[in-house]
Amino acid sequence: MASIRAEVVINSSPEQVWAAIRDVGAVHRRLLPDRVADTRVEGDIRILVFPDGRVIRELIVDVDDTTRRLAYAVIEGAQPALTHHHASFQVFPEESGRSRLVWITDVLPDALAAEIRARVERGAADMKRTLEEEAVTGRHLAPDGGRIGITPRVTGIEGR
Repeated sequence: MASIRAEVVINSSPEQVWAAIRDVGAVHRRLLPDRVADTRVEGDIRILVFPDGRVIRELIVDVDDTTRRLAYAVIEGAQPALTHHHASFQVFPEESGRSRLVWITDVLPDALAAEIRARVERGAADMKRTLEEEAVTGRHLAPDGGRIGITPRVTGIEGR
């Protein structure tokens, strides 16, 4: 099994980065607005809709506020066809109020590791850019693509 690890240091507080990561129903607004068109949550399932119409279904395995860790698994729609996909995000504090985001992805078959690594690295860079913009402006994307102020809210899986 291939294990891919991406780390980025983000010029934003761990609290702000974790708030965006744990907002499982807002990937299209808070993390990857240029890569994900819509996100829906149905129970423990997150549904990501991409601009080309492709849909991926993910099982949200755990949202741990104490360790600032989110774990999920792709269960349907992975391109290319993966036989196994499990990933986690974890947010750690860094000096000067910054954060370190660690994204670990385990995939099968191994032959797809290089392609998945490129996607993860590109995604991590995109998330860094989006989160740093939010930290500077104090705003994130609204459901209609406009900008709205940051408000404390919890979307998705509760009681975990």
